[in-house]
Amino acid sequence: MSDPATYRPATGTIPVEPGVYKFRDPHGRVIYVGKAKSLRSRLNSYFADIASLHPRTRQMVTTAASVEWTVVTTEVEALQLEYNWIKEFDPRFNVRYRDDKSYPMLAVTMNEEYPRLFVYRGPRRKGVRYFGPYAHAWAIRETLDLLLRVFPARTCSTGVLKRHKQIGRPCLLGYIDKCSAPCIDRVTADEHRRIVEDFCDFLSGKTDKLVRQLEKKMQDASENLDFETAARLRDDVGALKRALEKQAVVLGDGTDADLVAFATDPLEAAVQVFHVRGGRVRGQRGWVVEKAGEVVETRRDDQSDLPALVEQFLTQFYGQEAALSSQTPGNEDGSSNAVPKEVLVPVLPANADEVQLWLSTLRGSNVQLRVPQRGDKKALAETVERNAKEALQQHKLKRAGDFTSRSAALQGIQEALDLDSAPLRIECIDISHVQGTDVVASLVVFEDGLPRKSDYRHYAIKEAAGDGHSDDVASIAEVTRRRFLRHSSDAGEADSGGDLSPEASLDPQTGRPRRFAYPPNLFVVDGGAPQVAAAAEVLDELGVTDVAVVGLAKRLEEVWVPGESDPVILPRTSESLYLLQRVRDEAHRFAITFHRSKRSRRMTASALDSVRGLGETRRTALVTHFGSVANLKQATITEITEVPGIGETTAKAVLDALGAGDPEAGQEVGLATSLPQVGNDDVEQVRGRPETTSTGQAFT
Repeated sequence: MSDPATYRPATGTIPVEPGVYKFRDPHGRVIYVGKAKSLRSRLNSYFADIASLHPRTRQMVTTAASVEWTVVTTEVEALQLEYNWIKEFDPRFNVRYRDDKSYPMLAVTMNEEYPRLFVYRGPRRKGVRYFGPYAHAWAIRETLDLLLRVFPARTCSTGVLKRHKQIGRPCLLGYIDKCSAPCIDRVTADEHRRIVEDFCDFLSGKTDKLVRQLEKKMQDASENLDFETAARLRDDVGALKRALEKQAVVLGDGTDADLVAFATDPLEAAVQVFHVRGGRVRGQRGWVVEKAGEVVETRRDDQSDLPALVEQFLTQFYGQEAALSSQTPGNEDGSSNAVPKEVLVPVLPANADEVQLWLSTLRGSNVQLRVPQRGDKKALAETVERNAKEALQQHKLKRAGDFTSRSAALQGIQEALDLDSAPLRIECIDISHVQGTDVVASLVVFEDGLPRKSDYRHYAIKEAAGDGHSDDVASIAEVTRRRFLRHSSDAGEADSGGDLSPEASLDPQTGRPRRFAYPPNLFVVDGGAPQVAAAAEVLDELGVTDVAVVGLAKRLEEVWVPGESDPVILPRTSESLYLLQRVRDEAHRFAITFHRSKRSRRMTASALDSVRGLGETRRTALVTHFGSVANLKQATITEITEVPGIGETTAKAVLDALGAGDPEAGQEVGLATSLPQVGNDDVEQVRGRPETTSTGQAFT
């Protein structure tokens, strides 16, 4: 814990102009980004009496070790720079509005040759259009089933599409006219894309135009006595109208708007957004976030922080939406259809004019930012607010125990291991192998008791001497050395004493923070005393003295500390032991997953690997051209030479390797040399439960 007075800028050195500022911790990591009309006024408020600061602000300023700022000319520039820095550095003390992964969405992969429609949960990706989120996945599937009758677009996976291309027959949906079957060229890629674009237009609110077009075609077919076509179009119109009935009209004037509402308490805020397009609610999204930094700086009244919350939300949410929208195919002008014509908020931010101008720049046309005062929009805004209050209440019921338990776990680990501070960053390594072959390792990272998967790492162990425990010990030593050498490389040393330079934690070319420019508070290895001793010896050798090392043994869940003859025994029901188990098991899962994929690639190596002069690129081209090794085996030399880069000599070598000339040869080619020696150690135990044979007996 640092004293803010030690890094407070000298009096009069902070400019009074608007700008954006960053607080960094002792390792150079950016922990908070903010902006201000007057940098001097805002930054001085952080260096007031610590007792007068809000607990979250107090934690931030005592965690930081330096502050820096950038002066800008306008507040619009400050908005943009603040958004860019929050996106780049992901500061832990900033409010984070991340996609709620619990709600399903309808995704359209516009970045593929044949765009696909499917139900999706997860973070948004580039080149994909999303509609929703919706409350229930079944509602999306029901609507999609209705609309596929009118818009027969592809819904199958890439693997299914390729398979039906090879066999030359469509799937069931193609036979019942719920797919235009681009897999067998029933429609061209351009025709299929037009179908998908019409589908997107319908979900975007351009419904009346499409219904009128279908009704006109139906009338024309009826007048031409083509009653079969007219009947099909009649059913299509009925399907569209039934889909429209599922989306209630809430604003009769066909408004395109987003309605935003907040529910807050002194430490957290729930945000709800209703997306209204063409007067209909097209989707709903929600977040619950911890308030931090300037939002909770000196304010105690739950509602007084709303203007700052509104500003932060609009900046982060629409900045991210615009970035994804501008990268979607078909939107090369850079404008964003993710920003509506109106954004209705409970209160206006302090710099409402600048925020409105920034939103208009993102959209490419005028955007109105205002507070609804009366009528249908006011009533709908109250509905959104009720949803936000309900979300906050449910979050408190769900997360109270979890937040309390994480805090108790970190505090318990600190006390049990006699650490100077709670281990806010925990890293754990695990080794996976089969009798010393395909040795791999994993490193997982937990911050504030939660996994930080972006920092996970895999390691392929190059050498492992000996057998048994010595393999694990040597592998753990190698991984520990590689991890902390990377730390030294990323962070740099200011002098021989090992003081870290904050500027060195940034990549000199990209300016982005290096992920391992700062060490963990606690380094956990999967194992007992030998493994812990190996890791501790490496840290001593590298001169790393500020990282605690422990090992968690599987059998009795003992915590081993370097140099101690007896382990630390944590209570079996303690939150501290549960957190260490979660970290260890996550490292084991991550290592096993990588090991299986590596072993699978080696065991399924094709006989094509033995063909002299046939590299990976041409092997891939051969299998892609023929669809499978079995099809390649049945091909002739002439057919094989049609593949670019394959000559007659190579084609003959391929057929010889596959044993195509001898029906009994080659059936086991490539397997005898690929399968490893298998023993009892190959059985990968499930934590806390032995594997059983078909007779119910446990392996020993």
